[in-house]
Amino acid sequence: MNTSIVLTVLADDQPGIIQRVSHVVTEFGGSWTQSSMSSLAGQFAGILLVSVPSDKTDACVKKLQALKSSGLHVIAHVSSETPASADTNEYALELVGNDRPGIVHDITCLLTRHNVNVLNLETLVEAASMGGGELFRAHAKLVVPASADIDALEAGIEELANDLMVDITFEK
Repeated sequence: MNTSIVLTVLADDQPGIIQRVSHVVTEFGGSWTQSSMSSLAGQFAGILLVSVPSDKTDACVKKLQALKSSGLHVIAHVSSETPASADTNEYALELVGNDRPGIVHDITCLLTRHNVNVLNLETLVEAASMGGGELFRAHAKLVVPASADIDALEAGIEELANDLMVDITFEK
């Protein structure tokens, strides 16, 4: 039987970070299941899911945390996976508009009021091609309860798009 471990890895960006983490996972008979990693402002940041034989979980976590001596900060969380509810629907949300403080906060407040869970969120600020300034882009995968009032959620999203002066697309 295997155990799922969610890892967060932070370090000064440099070659070999992923190799060192994958070496430890492989050493304990584990497999790399899913990951998302980036270099942000000269720092490496990664989150990943690994699967390790249950009898080797503690030793694997201990060795991953020992990578701190080489400048890698690893936070490990042994997952107690709960099955996804069948009473949900997955939606995609796309947002594009002029960047300003609070966009993520405003949209997530609305989603939380409707009990919507953010499964995945990717954001980017880039130079606007015309007119200067910066453009904010967001792409999110959302899990919406089947019992949610979709009309009210969509109305809230439209109102927020108008308030923020951004384009928001919300679709199943």
